[in-house]
Amino acid sequence: MIKSLLSLALLLVSVGLSFKHGWDAFTAQDNPQALHMMRELGIGESLVPILGSWSGVTGMLLLLPKTFFWGNVLNAVSIVVIMALAIRAGKLPIV
Repeated sequence: MIKSLLSLALLLVSVGLSFKHGWDAFTAQDNPQALHMMRELGIGESLVPILGSWSGVTGMLLLLPKTFFWGNVLNAVSIVVIMALAIRAGKLPIV
C-alpha cells in the first residue's frame, strides 16, 4: 500500500513538472531570466516552443502505462541535452 502511494506521488510530481516546464517554455517571453538562461545555453527562440512541446508530450506519455517507459526515456534525454548544452556554454553550476 505504501509502495503504491509513493509511486503515485512520484508519478504525479514527474508529470506535474513536465507540464510546468512545458508551460514555462511557452510563456518564456514573459520571463526575461528564463530567456537569458536559454540564450546562454545556445537555445534559440525558435527552439523554445519545440522544447515546450517535448515536455508536454513527455508528461502525457508518463500518464499512460504502455508509454511510461518512453516518457521516462524522453525525460532523461532532455536532461542530458540540457547538461550537454550547459557544459558547452561553460555553465558548470547548471550541470
